[in-house]
Amino acid sequence: MNTIKLFVRWRSPSILLSRTITTKKKLHDPSEDEQLPIFQYPISKSSDRRVYVWGLAETGALGIHLPRSKKSGKKAYRNNFNLVWHPMRSSFCERFDVTKLACGYGFTVAAVKTNEQHKVFGTGINTDSQIGYHSPRIGHPLEMLLSPAPIYIPYTSLETKITGLAAGRAHTLILTDNEGVYTLGNNAYGQCGRKINPNEEYRGSMASHNIKRLGKEKIVDVCCGQDHSLFITESGRVYACGWGADGQTGLGAYTNQGFPALVKGDITSEKIVKVASTVDCVLALNDKGELFGWGNSEYGQVPTLNNQQQVNMSYALVQFTKGLGKIVDIAAGGSFCLICNEQGDVFVWGFGLLGLGPNVQQSTKPKQVPAPLFGRNEFNPDSMITNVACGIGHLAAITNKGDLYMWGRNRHGCLGLGHDKDQHFPLKIGIGAHVLSVKCSVDHTVAMCKPFT
Repeated sequence: MNTIKLFVRWRSPSILLSRTITTKKKLHDPSEDEQLPIFQYPISKSSDRRVYVWGLAETGALGIHLPRSKKSGKKAYRNNFNLVWHPMRSSFCERFDVTKLACGYGFTVAAVKTNEQHKVFGTGINTDSQIGYHSPRIGHPLEMLLSPAPIYIPYTSLETKITGLAAGRAHTLILTDNEGVYTLGNNAYGQCGRKINPNEEYRGSMASHNIKRLGKEKIVDVCCGQDHSLFITESGRVYACGWGADGQTGLGAYTNQGFPALVKGDITSEKIVKVASTVDCVLALNDKGELFGWGNSEYGQVPTLNNQQQVNMSYALVQFTKGLGKIVDIAAGGSFCLICNEQGDVFVWGFGLLGLGPNVQQSTKPKQVPAPLFGRNEFNPDSMITNVACGIGHLAAITNKGDLYMWGRNRHGCLGLGHDKDQHFPLKIGIGAHVLSVKCSVDHTVAMCKPFT
């Protein structure tokens, strides 16, 4: 029992009434805990994904339609929403379960997890039907899409899943789990893996080509250069088709190839696990962590004994990368190459803004980009790069902690730094999520992420 004495002033300030109130203390009943409301912060699932986009939005490649600033002067330049200066969350990818992404020259394609007909969406430039046929009315096909639209593919089963995407200058490759590869877009050089028709009209085309298998083997990965395509089979063999003037098809000649053919040279006895190409130089990585290359070597991207500028078959770069350790990821840009090893170190060579400062624009040998530039120091000794990527002129690297670093040519703000100035050293990009992968193109970038919580 608790006693409380209250003093109450009654009318006259001089009169005080004293009143004693007796209260009974209520005992806690454990059974009432089950009736109490439970407040819990929302926590994302491990499979949840977020997609961030930045760079040039005017082509529609970001899938974001924002108004143009009507003001003039420098302030309008900063507020010109045709350019997305910082990573912005894609609203389309909030509505769909996106699993794969690819960046072409002014367009983007995304695969979604579904058992319905429309499994791939595209946005951006569509002059060659590289993101499918889209016509608001008959006879008026769209050459540009400002928002993602479904791409019709004649799947044989709606249970088919998309396992890979790749995009070139004006063509797209869609890899499935059981139906092989579907190709769309420009086939002027055979990059879609079918017969070349010089009189074919690609604008408003509904054509799609299916490559079921290569050499009686299942296709497990795809890659696009500018106007050529690369395919990896389950045994690690590499096939190529398309433009071959710089040797990028690796077929021992400099002619165009209409149907996928086996790449010749040093990789014929190797199991290749990844190929990388953005323009006309190709890198390949085998299961032992060894590097191979072919294609354009004007800036020493694929050094050979006789210093060829065009290498038309695969060439082993084991001696060239000797001492760098086991290579785990590769990327090939417009005039440079980028790799990282199992220790998380990054190496670059070729010509361009390599990340080695304003005074180093060319290197004939792999040079390490200093690890402290990627956040490794005495307070964070475990930071290491696990993935790398390249556009034509910009470069990217992802750490094991999900941080994204970018550098190089900042065309239309494709580095996501808030300005359009070129970047000579890697800088961390401000993204509010854990970055899993990044795709770079000419003037825009997209990143697949998972939420922090």
